Amino acid sequence: MNKIDLDGQVAVVTGGAQGLGFAIAQRLLASGARVSLWDREAGALEKAAAALGSSPDSQMVDVTDLAGLEHALAGAEAALGPVSILVHSAGVAGNNALLDDYDPEEWRRVIDINLNGTFYVNRVVVPGMKARNYGRIVNIASIAGKEGNPTASAYAAAKAGVIGMTKSLGKELAKHDIAVNAITPATAKTRILDTLTDEFIDYMLSRIPRGRFLEVDEAASMVAWLVSRENSFTTASVFDLSGGRATY
Repeated sequence: MNKIDLDGQVAVVTGGAQGLGFAIAQRLLASGARVSLWDREAGALEKAAAALGSSPDSQMVDVTDLAGLEHALAGAEAALGPVSILVHSAGVAGNNALLDDYDPEEWRRVIDINLNGTFYVNRVVVPGMKARNYGRIVNIASIAGKEGNPTASAYAAAKAGVIGMTKSLGKELAKHDIAVNAITPATAKTRILDTLTDEFIDYMLSRIPRGRFLEVDEAASMVAWLVSRENSFTTASVFDLSGGRATY
């Protein structure tokens, strides 16, 4: 494993109790950062913090709760210091259904968590980064936000919105030393697979030329560089982790 220098950095990782978020938090800690795990599942959060060992802070918070996010940021900064890194990984897959059969309540839930939640989390951390004229943000989008997936219109729409929002925010903050980027992974080996139908999982695997799903450590490696000081120029950009699926 290459060592990325994150000494002295304070990172927030949403969805940090499992999957991509947990792997990213683990990698950031190994690179010298102090990490605050944010997740809405208390039991998973407690287990994750214990497994990481050297993470002194965790915040139970729902990314759709703006006031709760503000409280979580205050708690994280009181424990660790000013936040200089955000990795926003929290999200849900949503149900699989054709658009004309898609439950409107489920549509709103998926959009609220995956898109509005991304807006809220970014909105909370950006003012402090601007005041200090430094920050690194990585929003976890999806290859579905570029290409769409059948029977997953809510998820694809939300992740397309995350890509657009990330590009806009990166341009807004370009005059500061704040890099805002997104990654667009193909399906990874995480618990999110448990919420999907076998038919949908087979479809997604068939779309990946590598012939396998993404390993979470592979995503963590890319994110570790994106949130480092070495990434001093690239912003408002999207980095694929699609195993060759992406066509643009």
